[in-house]
Amino acid sequence: MKKNKIENLRKPHIVFYFSDTGGGHRSAAEAIIEAVQLEYKNKVTTEMVDFFKDYAPLPFNHVGAMYPYMVKAPNLWRAGFYVTDGRARARVITATAWPLASRAARALVRNHFADLIVTVHPFANTFALRALGKDRPPFINVVTDMVTTHALWYDKRADLILVPTQRAYDNAIRFNMPPEKVRVAGLPVADKYCKPLGRKSALRKKLGWVLDKPIVLLVGGGEGMGPLAKTAREIDASGLDVGLVVVCGRNQRLKATLEAGTWENPTYIYGFTHDMPDFMRASNFIVTKAGPGTIAEALNAELPIILYSKLPGQEDGNVTFVEEEGVGVWAPKPQDVVRALTRWIMRPAERKRVIENCRRAARPEAARKIARIIGKTLKL
Repeated sequence: MKKNKIENLRKPHIVFYFSDTGGGHRSAAEAIIEAVQLEYKNKVTTEMVDFFKDYAPLPFNHVGAMYPYMVKAPNLWRAGFYVTDGRARARVITATAWPLASRAARALVRNHFADLIVTVHPFANTFALRALGKDRPPFINVVTDMVTTHALWYDKRADLILVPTQRAYDNAIRFNMPPEKVRVAGLPVADKYCKPLGRKSALRKKLGWVLDKPIVLLVGGGEGMGPLAKTAREIDASGLDVGLVVVCGRNQRLKATLEAGTWENPTYIYGFTHDMPDFMRASNFIVTKAGPGTIAEALNAELPIILYSKLPGQEDGNVTFVEEEGVGVWAPKPQDVVRALTRWIMRPAERKRVIENCRRAARPEAARKIARIIGKTLKL
């Protein structure tokens, strides 16, 4: 009787399986946790587990640290992605790896009690589900690749698969997932990216930016990846009358190099910053690599997108998505970026249509929607 009373007092516990292979998986998990707390006010407890770092056998437990170096071999990365993509190939991969991964997978599920498991990484799904067996808590898979979703994202044993776009849904069906288990929810981003836009002039005053010029925001992700410096220099030398905001992330060498140079236009150079939501809302255009999180955040800010680099494989479809939705363009060379900016600046009606398309394609409610699905699953 006393045990039952204690059980009734205990809050449901949600465990998120993620890995720091790129920043998107962690960011998605944190966004969902934030939304759960906003929706349910401390009715649940949550935990994040980096399954690669904490449980994978050598050398796989170092995948997170190796990731920035692995993606510097794009042709090899592309080959690895597409050679392993496909339901039959995914089954071969997981079956072959199971003898090596089984002990780690069983330790993962044994050491982290959960009333609900949420995965935000494709490698967690099949191994965790096999280790859990039939007598397990509800299992929800949140897909954090936008369009080109690898077969490892999809396992029929999951109770629910939440995807960010209709294209990802179509992939799930192509991989023979039961339609009733797949829902389009959008890509979860932090609540601060989902606030009302506010006035650009007020935000620029707060940030100390120039007020009377279009602002071009250039970002390369947390590691300052891609031809960021070369692109910024090309825009500055183009004759366009703009302000430049360059976010170098954790790339301190890049930041120091840009700060040491001279610029024709008003230029503001930052390292890693927590002010990106205001940066986006205060800008007129964004030049970025094709990361899904940044694309989703830019859409919420109604910010026309210029994609100047991508990670082959899972980011290929992001370029297609941006172009087909009419929210931006693919511009892999610095002169292509300048051409796109010039066109939008000189053609305000076209720029207005792109902004309207951003508004239509945005899903600022994604994290809250996922949180409510979690709440319904746990009967909160």
